Amino acid sequence: MAVLRTLVCLTAIGMFMELAMAANHTVGGASGGWDTSTDLQSWVASQTFAVGDNLIFQYTPNHDVLEVTKADHDSCQTSSPLQTYTDGNTVIPLTSPGKRYFICGTLGHCSQGMQIEIDTLATSTPPSASPSPSSPPSASPSPSSPAPETSPSPANTPESAPGSPLSPDAPSAESPTLASPPPSSANKSSFRTCLTLGFGLVLMVLLAL
Repeated sequence: MAVLRTLVCLTAIGMFMELAMAANHTVGGASGGWDTSTDLQSWVASQTFAVGDNLIFQYTPNHDVLEVTKADHDSCQTSSPLQTYTDGNTVIPLTSPGKRYFICGTLGHCSQGMQIEIDTLATSTPPSASPSPSSPPSASPSPSSPAPETSPSPANTPESAPGSPLSPDAPSAESPTLASPPPSSANKSSFRTCLTLGFGLVLMVLLAL
């Protein structure tokens, strides 16, 4: 029974991790689609694509999806696609960083705006901490030429009063503490990992009841 619960927990955690790490991008957004009436270029500009995400094309039978080279994308050339999809609900995993190009193969549709360039980013890494400002080196007297010791004249030395700036009992002003650099913002991967672990812990507690 304990082994079964462990397997169920591990499976659930894996599913949560997959859901948390992958983002689904439906081409055109909620108010558009893979068609000639959607401003696909504006939609692409509003998105951030990363390795592990999915690109989803939803379209009617009068459209299709062709993955092509950059040259064929720029010239709307449909004769030699890298891949052709016609199922109406095409899911394309973004498995590696780099640019990929998609157009509609229906005559005239590419020139009417059904073409997109997807730039997939590698999984983000935590930014390196910025170095804290270093304090300037303190000037040390030269050993070869020691400064002569001078004793203050009683006539020129004011009497120290309690609380006065020159009183030996007065606390010396502390040097300002250098502010440490603000912590870097949590990146996307850290947030997803915390979310996944939270789901996994809740599930394990429920199964233990």
